[in-house]
Amino acid sequence: MREMCAELERWYAARIPFGLATVVAVSRSAPRGPGAAMAVGPDGEVVGSVSGGCVESAVFELAREAVTSGEARLETYGCNDEDPFAAGLTCGGEITVLVRPVTAARDPLFGAVAASVMGGEPVTVATVTDGPAPRGSTLAVWSATVAGGLGSRGLDAAVAADARGGLAPGATELRQYGPGGERREDAVSVFLQSFAPPPRMLVFGAVDHAAAVARIGDFLGYRVTVCDARPVFAAPHRFPDGAEVVADWPHRYLRGTRTDERTVICVLTHDPRFDVPLLCEALRRPAAYIGAMGSRRTHEDRLRRLVDAGLVGPELARLRSPIGLDLGARTPQEVAVSVAAEIVALRWGGSGAPLSATSGAVHPRPVP
Repeated sequence: MREMCAELERWYAARIPFGLATVVAVSRSAPRGPGAAMAVGPDGEVVGSVSGGCVESAVFELAREAVTSGEARLETYGCNDEDPFAAGLTCGGEITVLVRPVTAARDPLFGAVAASVMGGEPVTVATVTDGPAPRGSTLAVWSATVAGGLGSRGLDAAVAADARGGLAPGATELRQYGPGGERREDAVSVFLQSFAPPPRMLVFGAVDHAAAVARIGDFLGYRVTVCDARPVFAAPHRFPDGAEVVADWPHRYLRGTRTDERTVICVLTHDPRFDVPLLCEALRRPAAYIGAMGSRRTHEDRLRRLVDAGLVGPELARLRSPIGLDLGARTPQEVAVSVAAEIVALRWGGSGAPLSATSGAVHPRPVP
């Protein structure tokens, strides 16, 4: 829902009711995962997607009905071989979608939640999907604040405790509780959708490839920073508007910057004066991906220098170099696609091979 927030907040602030559909569960191969969302305004305007087109028409009608009726609905869509005209997923999977109306009167917390999501403040939204608790009721959980309600104090307390545990990693899942929040019961289904701050992409080396990598990083939802020690190259006008540009020695900037298990680090300088001290710092700290640009000769020379600097096997094994997948890329834009493809493949466990040469589910369930 993050990419839809600005438009939804605009509707909400103008007191325009809309129907919000959210994927709360998936089974087998599914085009979108839990948390994928689509909203329909009163004039038929649509933002977002729940299935990439397979069931959008049916969900569109449900969303409009929800605004009219004021009631939430839970629908499951799968592959319907008996009725070829029924809404369903051709991929053979199954998704469950919660569709609920959103109005300023019914959802007084929506504006605060949207502001937190857009501002990068962690927040979890818990929504009842099924059971004796009111379907569509919500509880918003911040690190120090809880607002809203799901129908009982016990349920609110149990869900709030679980929601806080998912804030940092941005966990999104469907959980089961008893009517009063009892553990190990399944009378009430609650969908917990956590919005962690966007992960960071740190691009070092303000070369011609950096602008393309920064642009695709922003497109993928990263908060992008470009850093170079040379102020003449670290000039904001050379990079996309969404990117932060810093003039500093790369290793010094990284040393003073917090990274975590979602951070992506792209080293594009291919100059040992910058690369070696920077990679010595990067390979010893948390990061999801660390890639370095350069030819194979540059890579071998870089490895020797890193060994001489004291790095050992497990640390060196984290380095993706030469950076990117083998796409035959030539231009900076093509190289950026290659880098992004490697980041996505590593994130989700993809092979990087053509889908036509693989078997199994096209949309496998994410690795927990």
